[in-house]
Amino acid sequence: MKMKQNSSAYLSGFKLGNGRTGVLLVHSLGGTPLELKYLAQGLARAGYAVHCPMLPGMTNGTDVLSLSRWQDWYAEVERAFEELEASCDTVFVGGLSAGSILALRLACRRQDRIAGVLALAPTLWPNGWAIPKAFNLFRLVTTRWFSRLFRFEQRAPYGIKDERLRKMMIDAYSADNRTLGQVYARSGVTVFEFLRLVSAVKREAGSMRLPMFVAHPREDDQSHLDNALRLQRMVAGPVDSVILDDSYHVITLDRQRDVVVERSLEFIQRVENRLAQQRQPAVADKAADHGAPSGALVGTSVGSEA
Repeated sequence: MKMKQNSSAYLSGFKLGNGRTGVLLVHSLGGTPLELKYLAQGLARAGYAVHCPMLPGMTNGTDVLSLSRWQDWYAEVERAFEELEASCDTVFVGGLSAGSILALRLACRRQDRIAGVLALAPTLWPNGWAIPKAFNLFRLVTTRWFSRLFRFEQRAPYGIKDERLRKMMIDAYSADNRTLGQVYARSGVTVFEFLRLVSAVKREAGSMRLPMFVAHPREDDQSHLDNALRLQRMVAGPVDSVILDDSYHVITLDRQRDVVVERSLEFIQRVENRLAQQRQPAVADKAADHGAPSGALVGTSVGSEA
């Protein structure tokens, strides 16, 4: 499938850090990897390898003919995961909004190869306070051809509560003769495919037993808090969550972005510590099988990992 590619830096994926633990982060529906840059930088400074791919068809401006399907987006997430996994011993996956749903799909399919999931402002149905009530009529759309008749443009505050940051973004895009509403506009087909993705993930989420971190704003303008609560009930694994009280939807950029970085790091490090503790008995058993003092081998193993 050939789709329009945009060479702008706004629409480019990126990689940061080179640690042995990797974090794959997936951008939102109609968004770009740049919305994850601040979080990625925080994780990279802490010693993690972070990959933020650009998903053709799901990134704004890359599917002007509305040809892509959610399976195309997911295939790119799988490709990025395999690339990151090739250079890491441990991998976490996560995303913002719709990106967290793609990450959850990957986690359901790769539970034996993923350590944990980061779900940031997860969205199962767009129902924040800035979403027009008429959007609920889209539930009646059951075919792609019918969905082509719709187009959704975002309206203020565009997922950003910080007025200074929002003005900076508006000014940046105004110089390109575009409004934020146009930049983050979504075709009806894109929304239709996203809802199909959600349906597919709902059927599998009950088997997902990996630890998950959920961060969601109480005043989300795009995705009501009940999305996070529903997601927690869907999965079978342990869930660590935080409710943000001073952010809108794009929590990786908004006023509490530092909280998102801090709590994400705490979750990753906690899971890493638990995995390390689980590995120690296995190393000890292996040492005993070889007839050597288990303590000596465990000490050597830990030293080499450090």
